[in-house]
Amino acid sequence: MAQADDLTLDELRLRLAPLVAEAAIFDGWSDAALAHASEAAGTDPALAPLAFPGGAIDMIEAWVASVDAKMEAAFDREVLAQMPIRERIRALVWFRLEAVFGLEEALRRALAIQAMPQNLVRAARLGWASADRMWRLAGDTATDYNHYTKRAILAGVYAATLAAFVDDQSEGKAETRLFLDRRIEGVMKFEKAKAKWLAKREHFDPIRFLGRLRYPAR
Repeated sequence: MAQADDLTLDELRLRLAPLVAEAAIFDGWSDAALAHASEAAGTDPALAPLAFPGGAIDMIEAWVASVDAKMEAAFDREVLAQMPIRERIRALVWFRLEAVFGLEEALRRALAIQAMPQNLVRAARLGWASADRMWRLAGDTATDYNHYTKRAILAGVYAATLAAFVDDQSEGKAETRLFLDRRIEGVMKFEKAKAKWLAKREHFDPIRFLGRLRYPAR
């Protein structure tokens, strides 16, 4: 592993992000948390702030990116391909939750910062990007409007599940597991309904329909 001071700023950002998250439990997403992370990583304390010029939201984005990287490294696409689609999505979302077990307070503070008006657009982009990575790992190759609806829906499911996760005091986050299962079941029902609607639409003949309007059956 390269020495921290030999890393590029992008590499340093990913190296420091999980350590900043640990410090954020007590210090929030602050300069103090970054200083503690820099000390833990053994890097020059004057160098670390250069990796996060945007402050707290940059630190949070890097934390999300570090979870994205762990997820992509942990899953074999061929193994995922053997699983039902709902199990693929469930496994990917749950992996991300397990990656932040014990960091609920840091996550709570991160969500509060993301909810600030000046950060809403950036937070939405982060959620979209994570949903996109999950769908791509799950083998999705859609390029039409399904590409966008799938990601928008999963981003919403993931955001809601994170909110449930933060306040879940049940053993092993059992309540969050049930919450996630219900949300995924809802997505699957929606996808089935959408597929049926599209199938009907494909067989729809506008010329015949207009003819019926003009010459109604007797």
